[in-house]
Amino acid sequence: MLVTSKWLNNELDNPNLIILDASQQNKQNNLENKQIKGARYFDLKTDFSDNNSPFPNTFPSIKQFENSCRKLGINNTSLIVVYDKMGVFSSPRVWWMFKTMGHKHINVLDGGLPDWLKNNFKTEIPSKKKNALGNFKAVFNSTNIKYYHFLKENATTNKALVVDARSSDRFLGVVPEPRINLRSGHIPNSHNLHFKLVLKNGKFKSKQELIKLFAKIETDKELIFTCGSGVTACILLMASEIVLDNKKSIYDGSWTEYATLE
Repeated sequence: MLVTSKWLNNELDNPNLIILDASQQNKQNNLENKQIKGARYFDLKTDFSDNNSPFPNTFPSIKQFENSCRKLGINNTSLIVVYDKMGVFSSPRVWWMFKTMGHKHINVLDGGLPDWLKNNFKTEIPSKKKNALGNFKAVFNSTNIKYYHFLKENATTNKALVVDARSSDRFLGVVPEPRINLRSGHIPNSHNLHFKLVLKNGKFKSKQELIKLFAKIETDKELIFTCGSGVTACILLMASEIVLDNKKSIYDGSWTEYATLE
């Protein structure tokens, strides 16, 4: 799931390698004019979200995902490494999306562009490039994603454990949500684990540290990860995948949808 900058640098001549920059426009820092040499921009907000949905970052249709991947030159044989400019932020969302669409050769660059720069590896100025059309074909795995009706029922049955990646202040509803007119609070019977707790200096914490963190919520139940809009929940899912064997999924609509429909 995770690769290092040194590993990626050694693979740059691999003909099957495709590097995806999944940085979100509004989350970029002072690195907006740099990208890893040869990277292609993965437009999470536009090309890889259902823009007909009233909720942000909604998982796209299979057809939209396939077409957008093909435009990026992605094949079913592609070895994909995705990164972002925050270290680890939006890249796990892309990793989860590809896993949900049946692609096995998908990895996250641990530490992202900041770590790449620390190693003085090659970068370039981002520019639009025309890619040869890929042949990507999705095989949708419906067990990786959950929807409102399941979460609504689970709030009563408590069959699965819902883990919320937002800050404790947002989870407890003591601060307003960043989205205008969205009420504060959390899904009933859910557990809070801020996504930043699984990270250190822009990278995932060690396996031993993650084991200690997840020991607080250890359960035999299926784990459903949620957040504000389905992005940082994927950070927790990826961290849990390193240390837990539980069945896992993402509530795609997350709190934005749940609070709106409740």
